Amino acid sequence: MKIEEFENYLDELYGDARCELVYHKDYELLIAVVLSAQTTDKRVNQVTKELFSKYPTIEELSRAPVTDLIAIVRPLGTASRKGVFVSKIAQILVNQYDGKVPNDRDILESMPGVGHKTANVVLSNLFDVPAIAVDTHVSRVSKRLGLAKEDDDVSDIEKKLMRKFKRQNWSKRHHQMVLFGRYNCKSKGPDCLNCQMKSNCKYYKNLKR
Repeated sequence: MKIEEFENYLDELYGDARCELVYHKDYELLIAVVLSAQTTDKRVNQVTKELFSKYPTIEELSRAPVTDLIAIVRPLGTASRKGVFVSKIAQILVNQYDGKVPNDRDILESMPGVGHKTANVVLSNLFDVPAIAVDTHVSRVSKRLGLAKEDDDVSDIEKKLMRKFKRQNWSKRHHQMVLFGRYNCKSKGPDCLNCQMKSNCKYYKNLKR
């Protein structure tokens, strides 16, 4: 498959692709991405609406009782861990970084609940740092279309996509692939018949057998 063919299709489908997590302040995005692990953006948006309404500043959030935070984030699963993550991240930002999210990967990845993928999303959206965050959607699409091997881990996939796409387009392609995986190339019931990539898709070829 020519990568340009896939890029043109992504531009056709999701030319203005952007992060679907709702946020109004830099720390809100950081916390939302941390909360999004093993759940949907839609559900996170419902929870963060309540969370940031009850604690509208980073200072108030940093002082919030952990038990209250756990109760609010409970619908997202692993609430005990996520509630603690929110509390500690807020405290770190207030006590060490004047309440601002730092434009520094090492600092971000040192925070509780913040891994490489989360840092990529935050750096890309807040600071326009070229990055490709490989989530379950990006991973699935990459493997189905032969952009990565079935046994590749997220690090392998990220490196391969970085080589295939131009650096200035990394963030854009990441968002487009997330949306393509979320709404078109779904885990169950993908819209194969209407997909222009089906001739290059291993999943579709297996379906036809």
